[in-house]
Amino acid sequence: MKRLTGLSALALIIASTSGCGWVYGENGYFRDRGSDYLEARQTAMMQIPPNVDARRIDPLLPVPQQVATTTDTGEFIVPRPQGLSVAADASEFSLQKSGESRWLVAQRVPAEVWPVAMQFFADNGFKITEQRPQTGEFSTAWQRFDALSDAMARRLSGVAVDTETRARVRIEPGVQRNTSEIFVVSVERPAGSSADVAFTNRSSNPSLDAALLDEMLVTLARSAEQGGSVSLLAARDFDAPNRVSLSEDGNGNPVMSLGADFDRAWSSVGRSLEMSDVRIDDINRSLGVYYINLAERAQKPEDEPGFFGKVFGSGPSKEEIDARAERYQVRLTTVGDSVQVTVEKDLNTNAPSDVARKVLDLIQENLG
Repeated sequence: MKRLTGLSALALIIASTSGCGWVYGENGYFRDRGSDYLEARQTAMMQIPPNVDARRIDPLLPVPQQVATTTDTGEFIVPRPQGLSVAADASEFSLQKSGESRWLVAQRVPAEVWPVAMQFFADNGFKITEQRPQTGEFSTAWQRFDALSDAMARRLSGVAVDTETRARVRIEPGVQRNTSEIFVVSVERPAGSSADVAFTNRSSNPSLDAALLDEMLVTLARSAEQGGSVSLLAARDFDAPNRVSLSEDGNGNPVMSLGADFDRAWSSVGRSLEMSDVRIDDINRSLGVYYINLAERAQKPEDEPGFFGKVFGSGPSKEEIDARAERYQVRLTTVGDSVQVTVEKDLNTNAPSDVARKVLDLIQENLG
């Protein structure tokens, strides 16, 4: 240890007496290498031995051609780099497959997909006989293929035989929020038969279902490009519960009962809160909870601050929002064939009756 200390002291003395050129100078060990790239020269590409079978590796950062050098004079234009390829053409609609099953996934809520899907079948000659917006299903009548539109008949020429067919379409909320999954199942019977063939989970003609899904995919994508939308009334009719009632539990706390499955109830309550201009700070679908703040208005894209707003801090700060916050939880609980909606302060505390009644009234007003 003493020897190491002595050598360190000796090195320090030498550096201080003879200067630091050999350490930090132009030829020193710790010299500044910041300008070394100016001396760089392009060399020949690395050659792979002829007996080695390897995949060609293209340069990740190729040097642009016709780059001005330090010897050039006058004005010149620096070439712009090539733009990155992005998935700009990725559609909002995609076809999914799993074994023999096929279905469409739409980056839209079911209420927006419902009218477009119905219009697709109507435009192609299908007669819609049953509509169940509450469950997201509609069915067509028994029809021969030659009774359909010319375009659809040509598309189905490979599967059209001397039979009659009918189709059932089911549109349900997707796994991710604000998405939909579209399923088509068809059944067949001999032309002229009066037999009532029931729908099953597995199609009797997968090729027909595949053709219908392919055509519907094109129609949905075209509708999105043309700015297709759905009215608020159609959205409310789609997933609005078939019965809504307000009552009180045994402790006198307001409770709302929705006659719908959990998916429909979750969608309709969330939309009702947004229409009521209630701020939703967070959601937890697995727990069935909307976290709301009654002291703030609903967040909208146009309310987002711009660049200068973010830089100069326009609008209330997070501390100000937290100081005046009135946070509650809207909880959905499945009870039998219905869903109960309650308002809580936290997991163990119910909200005051007047607050709970106010929130539930707002939800009920916008359920349709």
